[in-house]
Amino acid sequence: MNYKNIEINWLWHAGFKIKTVEGKVIFIDPFKIPDESESADFIFITHSHYDHCSIDDIQKIAKTGTVVICPADVSSKLTHILAKIDIKIAEIGEKFEFELENKKKLKFWVVPAYNTNKSFHTREEDWVGYIISIDDVLIYHAGDTDLIPEMKTFSTANIDVALLPIGGTYTMNAGEAARAASIIKPKLAIPMHWGTLKGIGERKDAELFLKHCSAEGVSAKILEIENNK
Repeated sequence: MNYKNIEINWLWHAGFKIKTVEGKVIFIDPFKIPDESESADFIFITHSHYDHCSIDDIQKIAKTGTVVICPADVSSKLTHILAKIDIKIAEIGEKFEFELENKKKLKFWVVPAYNTNKSFHTREEDWVGYIISIDDVLIYHAGDTDLIPEMKTFSTANIDVALLPIGGTYTMNAGEAARAASIIKPKLAIPMHWGTLKGIGERKDAELFLKHCSAEGVSAKILEIENNK
């Protein structure tokens, strides 16, 4: 999908590849990506579960100088990466800024992601989502989360694209994710974390998400999986 000249591809599960106008390559939670995948300039990891922090997949795309942004409990796993990567620990509330070519910058904010009524992703784990600013486009990757009170503060960020989990077993379900979208008010909401692993929803749930979003006055779109094995 092209959004204001930013390429946004859903890879599988909660994994996305984002490519800037200048060709910078950003991966978020890569999982089950092809061996020949393009090398990453930045890799964002939301938490340490195997389907979000996959060392095998990070190995495929890491190169010398790749910046890996992750929570503290993920960093110890990254010692197995052969390439000389640059690890940045993501703590909730922090803001980061990286200089790119042509005086442009990559900025991002670390935001909380947790369950409110289940124990798979507790608040105490300090796992995260990210709001990433690329070429003046704001992309929110929610990580594995429920509808949380902090989302009310995201509405003032003027988010362009929100990537929201809808699986329902470990995260929000389709209706809850649509309510989150109505609170966040992105220009476009995209469902993720569905149709890939057992127990996390099917295409009908993604379609239900679109229906609920429409009722909330939020534009939404289902992306087809790109480059899946």
